[in-house]
Formats: sequence, structure tokens, C-alpha cells
Amino acid sequence: MPDTSDPTAVFRAERVCKVYPMGDTEVHALRDVDLELRAGEFVVLLGPSGSGKSTLLNILGGLDVPTSGTVRYRDHDLTAYDDAELTRYRREHVGFVFQFYNLVPSLTARENVALITEIAANPMAPDDALGLVGMGQRTAHFPSHLSGGEQQRVAIARAIAKQPDVLLCDEPTGALDVGTGILVLEAIERVNRELGTTTAVITHNAAIAGMADRVFHLRDGRIIEVVSNAAKLPAADLKW
Repeated sequence: MPDTSDPTAVFRAERVCKVYPMGDTEVHALRDVDLELRAGEFVVLLGPSGSGKSTLLNILGGLDVPTSGTVRYRDHDLTAYDDAELTRYRREHVGFVFQFYNLVPSLTARENVALITEIAANPMAPDDALGLVGMGQRTAHFPSHLSGGEQQRVAIARAIAKQPDVLLCDEPTGALDVGTGILVLEAIERVNRELGTTTAVITHNAAIAGMADRVFHLRDGRIIEVVSNAAKLPAADLKW
């Protein structure tokens, strides 16, 4: 058979399964998932709680490994990596943003971002990363003096300061109100557009799908549909 895979793919997952033992039973978090993510695109993984989207994101990011199947990042077979190789992959190539911000309370916004830039091979300056997400005037503030949305934007700045190839976001607006969530999505949108970072956002909020190049719908551990948006909505135009 001819190779029909996308030559621009950053990620290629084939027949990925993830099974968690739970006592005498097994929980199938992913079932034969096939997925390709292209360089520079913005994708949304959409589905209800328990659909497998966080498990899939964690496997792409090297935080977890599949029970079976293969996952490739460019020319690297992640499923053949040991723990040390996965750690190096995460450090060099992937930025993570989670629902909860995980900032160090005793450090300023700038110092929280500098935690990453001090160990990265080719970092941007912390102030530049904070400026990119609209936090250039808040660099000396501690997390306790920042709103939830501001803390999340600092977390995004921290994730992108090492200039990762890939930004993986797990429910980044889940703890925020609509207006604040839009500001956070605008920051992610700007990173994708200006840095060309391949970006994946997982959410249960269907409105966010409008800003994606492609939307992967998950249910019961499977990708049940992939939808390409002919025209993407700016984050500012989203309503939910």
C-alpha cells in the first residue's frame, strides 16, 4: 500500500491504546487511536470527561506511554524511549499548560518564567515571553497579587519561554470565567500565530472548537470525528 501519511506531520499516532488496571477490571482510556498533527496548526481535542483526551495529550507530551500502538514525534519513536529519553524530549520540545497554574508562590511572574529559561537550550527572555501573553506590565508581581487569568497567562509564558516546538494545553480555561478565559485563549492564539508553535488544546467546551484549524471529537477513548474549520474564529469572537 502507498504511504498516505502527511509529510508535514509533527505527531503521528497509530493504533494507540491505553489500558489502566483497576482491581479486577481494566479501564480502556484509549482504543485504537490514529492521529496526525501538522506543523504549526492549532487543534482542539473535544470531548466529555472520561473520553480519553487528557490521556492522549499526556502520551503526546511524553508524560505517559501507551499500552500498545506507536507514537512518533517527527523522526523520533516515543514509544521506544526510556524514562530519561522521555524527560529530555519533554524538556527540549514540549511546553505544557494545565488547568491549574502551578506557579511558585514565593517567586514573581518573571522569576517563575526564569525557572524554565535557566535550563532551556534556546530560551527567550522572560520579559519577552510575558510580553507575548500580555503580562509585560506585571512581571514583578507575585501570584497572590494576580488574578486567575493573569496567573494562567504567566503559566503560558513559562511554557513557551523555552521556545518549544509543541504547546499542549489541558483545559486551560477550565477554572476561569468567560471573559478571563477569552484573554487566555487570545494568548494561546497569539503564541500559535507569532511563534508558529504546533498547539493542541483539550476541552469539553464546544465553543472553543471554533478557533481551531481542526477539531478531533473524542468519545469512549476513540476519535469519532475530525472536522476542519474552513474559517477560524478569533478567540475574541467566541461565546459560551
